Amino acid sequence: MPTSLVLERKGELSLRDIALDQTLTPTDVRIAVRTVGVCGSDVHYYTHGKIGPFVVTEPMVLGHEASGVVIEVGAQVTHLKVGDRVCMEPGIPDPTSRASKLGIYNVDPAVRFWATPPIHGCLTPEVVHPGAFTYLLPDNVSFAEGAMVEPFAIGMQAALRAGIQPGDIGMVLGAGPIGMMTALAALAGGCAKVYVADLAQPKLDIIGAYPGIETINIRNTPADEAIAGATGGWGADVVFECSGAAPAILGLPKLARPGGGIVLVGMPVDPVPFDIVGLQAKELRVDTVFRYANVYDRAISLIAAGKVDLKPLISLTMPFADSIAAFDRAAEGRETDVKIQIEMPA
Repeated sequence: MPTSLVLERKGELSLRDIALDQTLTPTDVRIAVRTVGVCGSDVHYYTHGKIGPFVVTEPMVLGHEASGVVIEVGAQVTHLKVGDRVCMEPGIPDPTSRASKLGIYNVDPAVRFWATPPIHGCLTPEVVHPGAFTYLLPDNVSFAEGAMVEPFAIGMQAALRAGIQPGDIGMVLGAGPIGMMTALAALAGGCAKVYVADLAQPKLDIIGAYPGIETINIRNTPADEAIAGATGGWGADVVFECSGAAPAILGLPKLARPGGGIVLVGMPVDPVPFDIVGLQAKELRVDTVFRYANVYDRAISLIAAGKVDLKPLISLTMPFADSIAAFDRAAEGRETDVKIQIEMPA
């Protein structure tokens, strides 16, 4: 049995052996895991024991942002071979489902997603994964960057949903990891400039170091005043809500230009009020994002081409033996941390 990082129950982690089904089918590959990112959802399961309807009722291996090396290939897999460096898309849909046929497999009710109860995650030495959701990493993309593809894919999904036009002005509320990924994806998608608003100046300093990003500390200036001043009172073409904070969601109509777009990326813990009339008065489009679909290839290509550099967002890398300490550090929510990663033994 492999030694894995196991969430025993709310607030309790352990590094221990656990029985996992690692049977290889003809369409699967076996992967030696190398790097795993610590995601906010992993931390939320650790600290709260649940996310919405997904409740931890039995021990579960954590982790879903991963890269590794192929060590065995199923008979029907032709695009990968032993020794290939890869990253893995953690959601496995039913290919025959109605959602999958429509190309929106991310909202397939039957999707099996790593580290979402009752599905085990990837903080374990080896995983078996469908070849169709395993992606070759170019030689110039590191394992650490490969493990960043998963959160960047959320930003990519948001940018695609926004329908960005070349030269648009974007605005992102929330400078957490997903807010930063969304801002970079919006730039890559054609925005001329993206404004990022948050309370935490250290996080704003990190994302503000990128060309094309301007930052707004809402402790000093309200977001609506700042974007009005920057756009001559017109507003942003596209606004991405990545904080999940009720006041931010309520204030969204003040940020977008008439006829502009809003994309809801952040996930509030509880239902929040929404200013429908404010949206109607500007005929604003509202889109939502749940994970991603059909964007991994695009994300990897952007990273490999040097169009998006995610390396500055990796704040700390810790060995697998210190996984519990890595989660405790992530749970602290330090303003200087963006992405903490765990490195598995080679």
